[in-house]
Amino acid sequence: MSADIVTLTIEGGIARIALNDPDRRNGLSPELVVALVERLNEADRAPDVRCAILHANGPAFSAGGNLKRMIAPGSYPDMTPLEVRDSFVDGIQRIATAFAALSVPVIAAVGGPAIGAGTDLACMCDLRIGSERASFVSSFVRLGLIPGDGGAWFLPRAIGRARAAEMILTGAAVDAEQALAWGLISALVPHESLLDEALARAELIAAHPPHAPRMAKRLLRESADAPLGTALELAAAMQALALKTGDQREAVLAMLEKRAPDYAGR
Repeated sequence: MSADIVTLTIEGGIARIALNDPDRRNGLSPELVVALVERLNEADRAPDVRCAILHANGPAFSAGGNLKRMIAPGSYPDMTPLEVRDSFVDGIQRIATAFAALSVPVIAAVGGPAIGAGTDLACMCDLRIGSERASFVSSFVRLGLIPGDGGAWFLPRAIGRARAAEMILTGAAVDAEQALAWGLISALVPHESLLDEALARAELIAAHPPHAPRMAKRLLRESADAPLGTALELAAAMQALALKTGDQREAVLAMLEKRAPDYAGR
């Protein structure tokens, strides 16, 4: 496996994770899945990382699954249903599991087609921005398939059940302008400034006490499926922890004293 099929660079508290297999349109091959999960975990474990950006090299964000592999001898055609099931759990679904475990916020910068599992990958991120070259398609039904990577969980949470159903059931593509109107991306920016725009948003997140965005991200995720009482109890518990951090006190003092804060990460 090429060591640089997914790259990770960290600077100024921001991790940049790049899909780097342009010849295969950043398709989610077994090699790329393993590398992506490793880079995500590395970024999350780095104590100085406050936000991450996921982007792709080449004209496509991600082409999703490999069509040839679906019919190749020795692959799905020769596997039992249980073996196919296990291949998803131990393969591409590892990406969804890794994103669900992340505490660091992730911004997807989509500058090209995100196809099938590529759309789902973008939806696993907390924020998405796109250029005019971005497009999204939940193409599984076109191939007689369903979103086996977790897309049926992530896509409705990004754009709502009705629009997710339209994308998943029709397999119709969504261009960048429609993606903006639907909330699939939060901003449509010129392609040439896509990474700069993603970096600007990451810097806004990274400017806060390190614990706060990570805790807020987790609260958002956990509250989405929880009863109100459970969400309120979780918020109270997290707030109790936040109020006992030195950086929270420093944030308040800096605001009262009208000066720049100096966070120590504790």
